[in-house]
Amino acid sequence: MPQLTASRKDDHIQITLREDITFDQVTTELENYHFEHQALPELDLAAISTRTLFLDKELAFPLLISSMTGGSPVAAQLNQRLAEAAQSAQIGMGLGSLRAALEDPTLAWTYQVRHYAPDILLLANLGAIQLNYGYGPEECQRAVEMVEADGLILHLNPLQEALQPEGDTRFAGLLPRIEAICRALEVPVIIKEVGWGLSAASARQLRDAGVAALDVAGAGGTSWSQVELYRSQTAVQREVAAAFRNWGIPTATSLKLVRQAAPQLPLIASGGLRDGIALAKSLALGADVGAIATPLLHAAFESPETLHNALVVLRRQFKIAMFAAGLPDIAALRKAKLIFNGTERLASSG
Repeated sequence: MPQLTASRKDDHIQITLREDITFDQVTTELENYHFEHQALPELDLAAISTRTLFLDKELAFPLLISSMTGGSPVAAQLNQRLAEAAQSAQIGMGLGSLRAALEDPTLAWTYQVRHYAPDILLLANLGAIQLNYGYGPEECQRAVEMVEADGLILHLNPLQEALQPEGDTRFAGLLPRIEAICRALEVPVIIKEVGWGLSAASARQLRDAGVAALDVAGAGGTSWSQVELYRSQTAVQREVAAAFRNWGIPTATSLKLVRQAAPQLPLIASGGLRDGIALAKSLALGADVGAIATPLLHAAFESPETLHNALVVLRRQFKIAMFAAGLPDIAALRKAKLIFNGTERLASSG
């Protein structure tokens, strides 16, 4: 079983790097929202503050490198590069699922990046469904301690599990087990979808269960049904997976639904954020920070310099978007109104 889990992680990396794993009809819907340009911003660009606090950690700008990988030598090198870049850019980072390391402790080193990034917000990660397959507070605590994490992401991926021949699909009764983990752990517990979005109903359930934050991970970025399609071994598996290419709640819609359902809960926007303008729009729609995965994985695979430059570009785009919209800091950005689809109707999280 440990070899199976690690092998699956390498499959995911290679497919993500080589294949078309996008939605082909659904978008994030962030393109429907626009800042009102301010020709007279009455601000100096150099004075714009992009700094923010998230889960009691200061970030130079509101971005996390989203959970991606671990469990193999290739993944270890990528995690090192991602952690070093996060440390340099003063942003946060999530690790890939630590299940492989819990099953086989000799793989723990592939996730252990704290010595490369001593100051960052670092988040461990496990599949929430494993709580229905024998995992409990002890395993969750081990995962956190193994990587010296500041918090634990439990990811929800029912559709992905259903599309995997080896998938774990017994999701009934999972919510009370999530609640038990939130009570047992001293670090924050964050719930994350993997790319199909959180609904308002799910957000309310998780809020009431005591989670510390939510990551909407909406549709419009990487389609994990496409990833599983490329992993499929039979024509039947491929045909089943192909039907779900455009499933999910678009990122912008999920953001608005979740923010309305859980107005006080820290919120991460992810799923198809591809530039700093999309990141800025996400905060105006209710997020506290954004998270990006696939583009940064591609950059990390190419070279540390490519990854560093990608983060420099993202921060510069984000800062200039704030400047051109007349927004001096993150507090102002989160109160900003967006123009919806070129009309005068304004949309915001409020």
